[in-house]
Amino acid sequence: MSLVIAYSFLLVLGILCSQVFNLSGAHHQLETITGICLAYIMIEVGWEFKLDKSRVKSYGLDFIYAFLAAALPWIFCSVYFMNLFSVDWATAFLVGVFAAPTSAGVLFAMLAAAGLGTSWLFKKAQVLAVFDDFVAILLLVPFQIIFTGLRPEIFVVVVLMGLLLTAAYRFLHSLHLPTGKDWFVLYGIGIVVIQQVVQRTTHLNLGVLLPAFTLGAVLYNPHLSPPKKDPSYNEPHQEPTALEFRLVDRLIKGSFMFLVGASLPKINFQEIGVGVLIAHVLALTVLSNLGKCFLFFCYRKEVSWRNRLALSIAMFPRGEVGAGVLLIAIGYHVNDLVVSLSVLSLALNLVLTGVFVILAIRLAQPAATSSGTA
Repeated sequence: MSLVIAYSFLLVLGILCSQVFNLSGAHHQLETITGICLAYIMIEVGWEFKLDKSRVKSYGLDFIYAFLAAALPWIFCSVYFMNLFSVDWATAFLVGVFAAPTSAGVLFAMLAAAGLGTSWLFKKAQVLAVFDDFVAILLLVPFQIIFTGLRPEIFVVVVLMGLLLTAAYRFLHSLHLPTGKDWFVLYGIGIVVIQQVVQRTTHLNLGVLLPAFTLGAVLYNPHLSPPKKDPSYNEPHQEPTALEFRLVDRLIKGSFMFLVGASLPKINFQEIGVGVLIAHVLALTVLSNLGKCFLFFCYRKEVSWRNRLALSIAMFPRGEVGAGVLLIAIGYHVNDLVVSLSVLSLALNLVLTGVFVILAIRLAQPAATSSGTA
């Protein structure tokens, strides 16, 4: 819980700094540092991605449910933007992607700490949360094409994205390179540097989300695929201690949340009153979470209504990936007010993360030893 409070505080602090100070002069530096933090986070998401290739078909239904649970909040918020603000449909649907992905890291940590690491809720949320992060990345593709125009290099970007996705599946957790939080930072720096060089020389903007996820997905993870008994095999890297893991991880994720808030454009309160602004933020938060409640109507033959409701609520928390989406929208100089409302809604959802997870845990715990169905 203290971690969620810290992240929430840093995001709010960043928002306040964006409104009080003029940070435009340091835009490039902030963008680079934020990109490195985002790359680190996505490498970690890919590294923890678990897929049993022997039963790929069984994931089909989970992917459909994850897609709908990601798409409905996106659609609800996008339609809200179109109807209540003077923005075109492309802008509305680009910004609306912020509502799609669930914050997997905080969710998994809290469920595991509550003793639900082997429960149906944890296993199902683990699959769905990673899938809806993946869906959010895919949703960005057509809208980035719309904003950059249908230029020849766009087709190259699409082909490269296809190759990256193919590589992530084909070579899942098979590349033996050093791993650990310190190495993820170095890989993140490398990805950002390469991305910036490629963008300047070829005008191809692939972003860091998908390349970073792909790298994390192909890196060998001994926790997901224990090594075979081979006396000639040597681990390429001695992992840091748990304390080092936590310090590096929390520093980077905390910095990212602050930088996301600091990247927020100044809100013009002459356009909108404080009371109206609060109403919009609340409405967006409700709509984004209402879309996740679709999962309550799924898995009816597997578990009770308590587990299904717990799963829906467990998918409410938003975080790093949604913030990364808003950074992309800011980079395209879309409607400032719409982006501001989205960041504030994301901040409110992050503040409420502890409440959401506690509700999910309380719903799931009584049924944890029961396999009753609805």
